[in-house]
Amino acid sequence: MGQQELAAFLKRLSTERRLSPHTVTAYTRDLNALLGFCARENIEQLSALDSFAVRRFAAESHRKGLGARSVARRLSAVRTFLNYLIEIGVVKANAGVHVQAPKPPRRLPATLDADQVASLLAISGEDPLTLRDRAMLEIFYSSGLRLAELVSLNLGDIDAADRTVRVVGKGSKARIVPVGKQALAALKDWLAVRSELARSGELALFLSQRGTRVSPRTVQHRVNEWARRQGSPTGVHPHMLRHSFATHVLESSRDLRAVQEMLGHASLSTTQIYTHLDFQHLAQVYDQAHPRARRRSE
Repeated sequence: MGQQELAAFLKRLSTERRLSPHTVTAYTRDLNALLGFCARENIEQLSALDSFAVRRFAAESHRKGLGARSVARRLSAVRTFLNYLIEIGVVKANAGVHVQAPKPPRRLPATLDADQVASLLAISGEDPLTLRDRAMLEIFYSSGLRLAELVSLNLGDIDAADRTVRVVGKGSKARIVPVGKQALAALKDWLAVRSELARSGELALFLSQRGTRVSPRTVQHRVNEWARRQGSPTGVHPHMLRHSFATHVLESSRDLRAVQEMLGHASLSTTQIYTHLDFQHLAQVYDQAHPRARRRSE
């Protein structure tokens, strides 16, 4: 059932649409899997394929070990094939339109451990650009800022007396975030030489060599360059310092709400990606704290 239509469809992919042999092979594999499923389910005509059957096909594919992205690719192939079948009059509707693939598991963000961060931030040098870079890296890690938030900082956003920074995040939402002692010291060193670069009237906290607001691309380049010089792992970027900030604060405090506020996340579920904590530690805390966690010795 369906082999003739499938052969015609695959021929169209390779000749009319001129898809690569690799792509055609993927379509062949996925659609043969669909026809095999139909045979096992006693679906004798492609016109009898409904959304419930397509959903079962996707679930079976996932259950047999196909990853979420591969299931999504397989469903895409099914929808494309069904559109072709509509075109040639074999089926009346696309049964795969509203069938969704399982969501892929969220990848844990890459982070640096405390020693790696300390090594990265141990920047030596007293020239203005080095002092600027040290201050930028310190405040990234100290306050968990996004790249766009850092480059948009103005001189008036730092409150050294209160040890805070005012940040305007996504959706133009402002928040106040603590600034650590080391970051404040690095900012003080930078501000002492900032005038050597600043153009008249420039309010930006961090400046480029031209004396104007530093660009995101420059910051990304400088972070990567210092990571290379300091012997940090490859692929270090500004957001990795934000991830490291969140992970280290959460590991120490276990206060998810506080981390959410400092990061400026609208939803707590976004912050929960950082809860990859040591389960043994949590189990130990539970055993010690919960009255029914374990039988106490008499």
